[in-house]
Amino acid sequence: MNSNEINKKDDEIALRTSTGDNAMNESGNQENDEEQEIDLLELAMKLWAQKKKILLWCVIGAVVGLVVAFSIPREYTTDVKLAPELGNNQKMSGSLGAMAAMVGIGGGAQSGNDAVNPMLYPDVVGSVPFLVGLFNVPVETKDGDKAIPLREYIEEDLRSPWWSAIMSFPFKLLGMVLGGDDDEAADPNKKTDTFQLTKPEAEVVKALQSRISASVDTKTSVITITVMMQDPLISATLADTVVNRLQAYITDYRTNKARKDLEYAELLNKEAQENYYKAQQTYADYLDRNNGLIIHSAMTTRERLQNEATLAFNLYNQTAQQVQMAKAKVQENTPVYATVTPATVPIKPSAPRKPLILVGFVFLAFVASSAWILYGKPLVEEMKRKKLEDKDK
Repeated sequence: MNSNEINKKDDEIALRTSTGDNAMNESGNQENDEEQEIDLLELAMKLWAQKKKILLWCVIGAVVGLVVAFSIPREYTTDVKLAPELGNNQKMSGSLGAMAAMVGIGGGAQSGNDAVNPMLYPDVVGSVPFLVGLFNVPVETKDGDKAIPLREYIEEDLRSPWWSAIMSFPFKLLGMVLGGDDDEAADPNKKTDTFQLTKPEAEVVKALQSRISASVDTKTSVITITVMMQDPLISATLADTVVNRLQAYITDYRTNKARKDLEYAELLNKEAQENYYKAQQTYADYLDRNNGLIIHSAMTTRERLQNEATLAFNLYNQTAQQVQMAKAKVQENTPVYATVTPATVPIKPSAPRKPLILVGFVFLAFVASSAWILYGKPLVEEMKRKKLEDKDK
């Protein structure tokens, strides 16, 4: 037998071996698939055998879900959308910022002289001074007959689920045992200090921060103010108030320097006016006293007084023009906001979503019952069996 025949036989043996291995692997995979199908079918049969128990659990979950859904107070949400006016520099800055964001350069802040750009509006709305400024805003419930301050409504009329009182009872009891907080006895008429809030004031601020929010669309710069309250009229009223306060804050910031320049220009104009009137009166008195004199000293004095009056008038005229320019600058720096979506009283509550809560509790009951039937109950029975075996031994 030559070497070529030996090589051919070796190749045939290797081919048969590989073919046999592949056949064994395929048969093994088929067996695994069949075992998985059998396992899943067995689990499904176990669940089907206990369908009444699973149905009972789902009914209990539905009942619990209904109790939870109807225990959560209704919340009404009001959205207001504003489109701020952007200057050429801001538009260019926004486009450059978007291009830089596309290539992964730079952050979200825009360049320019305006430190409070639209991206910082959410921080302004959520800041402590801004929210404290809303404490005394009068609000009126839809079914109420008088307006009350927002702080009083948050502290006294805002409802919470029944289980929150149960959960907070141990902490209240512990506080009573350890002694009351001095902040509770604070004077309600005392002016709020934003630098050092009392405990009740901090709780009101925290509640407002969770119910009042602002967001900015980075592409269109549209500002969305969202207010969620348990009364629809208060929700709409507070949303409109927040929008007005935000506009006033931004307007005050952007026109701050221009208004200071206007005040200074008006002060200079008033001084120039007084000097002009004084020089004019001095010149007129001199003419009355020296009417008809033609001596050179009198003529020189008259020319000097006339020049002083003319100079004072020119200065007065210039300062008056500066005042008009400063007024125009204030108007130019005053931002204009277009209200895209105004505040309206919501009709339907935004929370709680009762169908979603009901479906969620039913699903959790189904998963819990299935886990108990498939894994929990067999594990407990196995532990009991081992315990009995240990006792017998």
